[in-house]
Formats: sequence, structure tokens, C-alpha cells
Amino acid sequence: MRLLVSPMNVIEARSALLGGADILDVKNPREGSLGANFPWAIRAVVDLANGRVPVSATIGDLDFKPGTASLAALGAAVAGADYIKAGLLGVKTPEQAEEMLQGIVRSVKDYDPAKKVVASGYSDYLRAGSISPMLLPEAAAKAGADVVMVDTAIKDGRPTFDFMGEQDLARFIALGHTNGLQVALAGSIGFAHLGLLRRLDPDIIGVRGIVCGGDRKAAVQKELVEKVKRELR
Repeated sequence: MRLLVSPMNVIEARSALLGGADILDVKNPREGSLGANFPWAIRAVVDLANGRVPVSATIGDLDFKPGTASLAALGAAVAGADYIKAGLLGVKTPEQAEEMLQGIVRSVKDYDPAKKVVASGYSDYLRAGSISPMLLPEAAAKAGADVVMVDTAIKDGRPTFDFMGEQDLARFIALGHTNGLQVALAGSIGFAHLGLLRRLDPDIIGVRGIVCGGDRKAAVQKELVEKVKRELR
């Protein structure tokens, strides 16, 4: 189980790296749950990582606009991200998810087949008006994506576990693995959830708020990254 930490900038990325993050995930919380950062911010974190850990980049909580999403994905790939993560917020059906992801996958893999595409759904999909994350693994696999993920769309302090219980999350993980995908869990994860995550054992867990002292708009702290790593063991 790898720990993905989401820094906003190279200063936070350094703290995350020193704290033991396994993946650096460049995002911009000011623009949403999976808000996209600037290409130069991604490049700076890639330079900092220098191949020691992979770098992920979010490309936004996206409307159903496959062309726009494909261009954003290519931008993140060119900026140096190893994982390109798309939030399918405006997607309503498996058919739309597959169409959207096909464009993203093609734009990324045509540029560099080694790069990975992450399809992210939302545990609070009912209040966000989005597709159920349970429908994503099959669509993501058909499109050629590499990782399927669940996060929260609305960042009001309510965690993924308020919307998906242990059985739901175990089923989501099983669906991902059955479809040949890695699985990531995220969404306002707190220290109280780490025991459950150890039981569920996804491939990746994604955090920000927990390593910012509980406020995702604050800065990533090296000591809190270290603490999460210790407790996940």
C-alpha cells in the first residue's frame, strides 16, 4: 500500500518527500477536489523528485468534454507527470466514462506508453450528481486506464467512509483488481480511518488534509507524513 501525498507546490512536495511519501500528486485545491495545477508547478515537482518517486498530476474535476480532457491530460504528461489523474465529475453513465477515458488514454499513451492514467470517481456521487464509482472499473479497463480511484467531490470535512462503508469499498477494490487495475482510495482520510485502510489494503491511499494538520488549505507537514506512514505499517 503506497502513500500518495498531494502538494500544491515544490515547497510542500519537499516536505512530503522528506516525510516518506511514495507518490507526489501535484494538485490545486483552490480549483476543487482534483483541481489542476500549472504545468510549471508539475515540472518543478518532477525536477525535485528526480526519479526517486513517481509524480502524479490532477487535471481537474471535469465536465463531460472528452476533447478538453484529452488536451489537459496531454499537458500534464508533457509537463512530466508519471500518473495523470482525471476526475470524472460531469460523467453520468458508463458509456460517457469510457468515451472520456479513451480520449485521455490515447493522448497520454501516444505521447509516452509508460505513463499511467487514473480514473477518479466520487464516493459522494449522489450529492455531486456524478456516476457511481462502482461503474467505473469496467469502463476504465475498457478504455485502457491503469488505476481506478474514489475521492470526495465536495470537501466539507465528510470523508469517503461517510458515503461508502467497508463492504462497499472492499467491493470497489475487488472490481478494480478483477478488471486488471490498481485501486486508490482518498477523500478526507483521518487518522481514525487508517486501521480500516490497513484491512482494506488498496494499492494506493491518497491524502492531503491529514498531513496539513486537518486543513487541506494549509501546508503539508513532513512530521505528519511520517506519522501517517508509521501508522499505515
